[in-house]
Amino acid sequence: MESNLKSLVEDLDDHLDDLTDAIEPLLTHSLSESAYKLPLVDKAKLHVLHVYALESLLFSYLRLNGIKTKDHPIMRELTRVKQYMTKIKDAEENAARENGAGARLDKEAAGRFIKHDLAANERIERLAREKEAKEKGADSS
Repeated sequence: MESNLKSLVEDLDDHLDDLTDAIEPLLTHSLSESAYKLPLVDKAKLHVLHVYALESLLFSYLRLNGIKTKDHPIMRELTRVKQYMTKIKDAEENAARENGAGARLDKEAAGRFIKHDLAANERIERLAREKEAKEKGADSS
């Protein structure tokens, strides 16, 4: 049992080291500096994930100290943050759908536009030839 506990503590220590390395850029710069160059959606994700991480740590702290979290205000906050995550995901999916639909070429409609435009050009050319012929006929009389 003691050797099992020792290996679990060593694994926890290794994971904490990995976590420290992963979040080091966020710890050395302020959140606004980290988000400064990001696109708007990525900024929103960063801010929401930051809040979620803090709320999750608080949740874990409460649980570790034996506090019942079922009716605790932390649950409302976690739910609220998850709703923001869902809104961001939905906005990304809608944007991807709109961009995909806008990029699709309707070949039939394009064909109609081209045919109509060519027909209009032929009609204009025919009218120009008729006008020119009338002018030549009027000049010769």
